[in-house]
Amino acid sequence: MAGCAARAPPGSEARLSLATFLLGASVLALPLLTRAGLQGRTGLALYVAGLNALLLLLYRPPRYQIAIRACFLGFVFGCGVLLSFSHSSWNHFGWYMCSLSLFHFSEYLVTAVNNPKSLSLDSFLLNHSLEYTVAALSSWIEFTLENIFWPELKQVTWLSAMGLLMVVFGECLRKAAMFTAGSNFNHVVQNEKSETHTLVTSGVYAWFRHPSYVGWFYWSIGTQVMLCNPICGIGYALTVWRFFRDRTEEEEISLIHFFGEEYLEYKKRVPTGLPFIKGVKVEL
Repeated sequence: MAGCAARAPPGSEARLSLATFLLGASVLALPLLTRAGLQGRTGLALYVAGLNALLLLLYRPPRYQIAIRACFLGFVFGCGVLLSFSHSSWNHFGWYMCSLSLFHFSEYLVTAVNNPKSLSLDSFLLNHSLEYTVAALSSWIEFTLENIFWPELKQVTWLSAMGLLMVVFGECLRKAAMFTAGSNFNHVVQNEKSETHTLVTSGVYAWFRHPSYVGWFYWSIGTQVMLCNPICGIGYALTVWRFFRDRTEEEEISLIHFFGEEYLEYKKRVPTGLPFIKGVKVEL
C-alpha cells in the first residue's frame, strides 16, 4: 500500500547481523596492517572509524542500529581472538571476550531465525538490566586489579579451561533450548497465552524444565571460573541462583495458568535442572 513502510523480507535481519558481525571480526587482519608499517593504535583508530563510516553509508535506521551492534560484537570477538593468542597474562580475558560477544550476538541471530516475530534490538540482551551491567563491570575490575597485583593468579590454565568448558556447555544448551522451543521461546516472560503457544516437552526439555536457564546459569558462572575471579565467581553463583529461582517461579505460575494439569504432570516428571531450585510450589 502506498505510504506504508516496506516490510523487511524474512531472514533479512539474520543475514544483516551475520554479515556485519563478520565485518567487525575482520579486525583479525589488523596485525597485517601493523606489519606493513602502520602503528597499532593508529591502525585500530582508522579501522574503527572506517567501519562506522561504511555502516553509515550502507544502512539507514533501523537497519543501522542492528548493523552497528552486530559489528561491535564482531569487533569484540576479533579482539578477543587476538588477545587469546597473545603471550601475556591477558590471554584468558581474550577467551572471555570471545565468549561474551558470541553469546550476545547468537541471542539475536537465533531469535531472528527461530522467532522473528519477537525480534527487536533488545534481543541482543546488551541492555539486559542495570544489575547485569554492574556484574560485568565488577568482573572486569576484579580481573584487572588481580592481574596487576597477583598476575600468577590469572595463569591457572587448567581452571580457565574448566571455565571455558562450562561456558561452551551452557551456550550450547541454551541455544539448543531456543531452537527446540521455536516460536514458543521469548526473552520476556509471557503473561498471556498466544494462539500458537504450545508446551514443549521434547529434546532438551525432556531433560530439564528450564534448559535455557540452566545453560545461562552455567555459562555465567563459567565466565568467572575462566577469568579465575574468586570474588565474582562466588558473587555470580549466588546472584544468578537467586535470579533464576525467582524467574522460574514467575514463569511457572504463567505456565500452570496456560496449560493446567498438562504442565503439572510435566513438572512432576522433569526437574528444573537448576541446583536446589524446584520451581513454584503448588498447593493441592
